[in-house]
Amino acid sequence: MLFNSYEFIFMFLPITFFVYFYLNSKRLTEASKGFLVVSSLFFYSWWNIIYLPIILVSMVFNYTIGISLLKNTEHKKVSKKQLLTIGITSNIGLLGYFKYSDFFISNINFVIGSEIGLVNLALPLAISFFTFQQIAYLVDSYRGETKEYDFLNYGLFVTFFPQLIAGPIVHHKEMMPQFANVRNKVKNYKNIALGLFIFSIGLFKKVVIADTFAVWATNGFDKAEILTFFEAWATSLSYTFQLYFDFSGYTDMAIGAALLFNIRLPINFNSPYKATNIQDFW
Repeated sequence: MLFNSYEFIFMFLPITFFVYFYLNSKRLTEASKGFLVVSSLFFYSWWNIIYLPIILVSMVFNYTIGISLLKNTEHKKVSKKQLLTIGITSNIGLLGYFKYSDFFISNINFVIGSEIGLVNLALPLAISFFTFQQIAYLVDSYRGETKEYDFLNYGLFVTFFPQLIAGPIVHHKEMMPQFANVRNKVKNYKNIALGLFIFSIGLFKKVVIADTFAVWATNGFDKAEILTFFEAWATSLSYTFQLYFDFSGYTDMAIGAALLFNIRLPINFNSPYKATNIQDFW
């Protein structure tokens, strides 16, 4: 489900908002968190429900490793460092399997002349974001910087829909105190107004600016057989600005949507084209 889709703007977001705060107003705190987790998983699986088990298994696995890191100074058979290594390796392995399986198979076929069939896997939505976020959680748990013994809270940390698809990757200590804050469980009309304003700016960047540049870029790259000097520059710059305003727009929409729920996400897109070097850019 895209932030700029009618389903999200006119159905999912308002329904989730009102039900979440209604449950909180009745002091059904656990129910409100559970509803937000289920809603976020529904948001995730809208694209393709077949990948829902992947994020669920990933959450259970990483929560179990995280709890083990928190509760035990040293395990009888496995040290904390070994346990962290297992957790990180498993996460990277999952990500690598979906992203690079066909790449490695193709290279093996090329080198040894074999005919191993390609897996042709579709990359699960947001797998990079929820994988690296959970790796950060494991590292924080290893350092003793998390205190999470509730799977529902952990599920909310991983799946919160405004930052699930496009980030930013956040630390546990950045998010969970905000969800635990009693003041954040009631509607804040200042945050609602600000959130809608930021979301609208992002929507404008995506729908009006980025999508317009996308038409020009597509016409230049995919449809035109020959481009003049100026047409080539216009096409290249159109793609550049399409990419820029796509990322900027989605970031604004994520921050605005989260703010409706009184959650402040860190800024994840800080004018990269103004960067003075490649490190600053990334």
